[in-house]
Amino acid sequence: MKLFEPFQFGKLKLKNRIVMAPMCMYSVEKKDGELTTFHNVHYASRAIGGVGLIILEATAVSEEGRISERDLGLWNHDQMIKLKGLVSTIHEFGSRAGIQLSHAGRKAEDAKNLVAPSAIAYSGDYQVPSELTLKGIEKVIADFKSSAQRAADAEIDVLQIHAAHGYLLNQFLSPITNQRNDHYGAQSLENRFRLLKEIILEIKKVFKGSIWVRYSATDYDESSTTIEEFNQMNQWLEALSVEVIDVSTGGLLPKRPTMIYPGYQTQYAKYFKDNSGLKVATVGKLGDPNLANHILETEQADLISLGRPLLRNPNWPMMAAKELGYHQFEPYNASYGRGFNE
Repeated sequence: MKLFEPFQFGKLKLKNRIVMAPMCMYSVEKKDGELTTFHNVHYASRAIGGVGLIILEATAVSEEGRISERDLGLWNHDQMIKLKGLVSTIHEFGSRAGIQLSHAGRKAEDAKNLVAPSAIAYSGDYQVPSELTLKGIEKVIADFKSSAQRAADAEIDVLQIHAAHGYLLNQFLSPITNQRNDHYGAQSLENRFRLLKEIILEIKKVFKGSIWVRYSATDYDESSTTIEEFNQMNQWLEALSVEVIDVSTGGLLPKRPTMIYPGYQTQYAKYFKDNSGLKVATVGKLGDPNLANHILETEQADLISLGRPLLRNPNWPMMAAKELGYHQFEPYNASYGRGFNE
């Protein structure tokens, strides 16, 4: 039963192939970016439920880089100390811990001064951002590096760089949103990739765990980054020792796919897996255990990343084992096992 097989990449071993996808909870009441009691219970519950890897929600590398004022952050020491406590809890309950580092760019809803590769607003409901200066780009790189150092100090196992869903790094990758004329600009794919590359190189200096990248494999617009360009970027990521790409779609523009069905994004994960040496996680309406296991058994992806199914049921792994007839699943303790065996 491949869904429950251990998975090893690099020095990291997961007890199964179930990943909790990063999902914004917008629950930082004091707007200080610090974890709360809610976050500790929220994530620990999924560890008790048997998830192999838990990736914390989009966590801002700077105050101005938050999607909203109620997002988590990792730009100071106090945030790191609370994160370290949660990571220890997740480990105690048998799961591995990841965090998604992010800068919202032109989609920072509560920022006073939006920044982006170019002065192009996300929509009419957003203000026009300022084009990042070279000094501003240097600060973004330094902020990612500093946050990665704090993630290392907190003993995080997996650091996922958020280059999807229309946030800053996604904005740099796309020629629609990146119309710069300098060496970070749209003249070439190599230029548009440069910021992500430089961030990874700096992060590697301070973080020795597993580095992942999350992509939007399509922006649902023919003028944006092509699948062939992503294929080239994947070769570059592999050369940079990135271990896993988490493949999502959309978010750069206020556009949605014409059809959303179970596994609708897995086609992109399969393409990336077939055309690179990277390990690949797939996400998107994968709550049916039979579908999730089938994707793994047919080698369309290496990991199943779940969002809403784990919001609905923190014990989804136990439910999936029961539905698939996998009797070797070990609940957290005998009391949980009573629920599994009824």
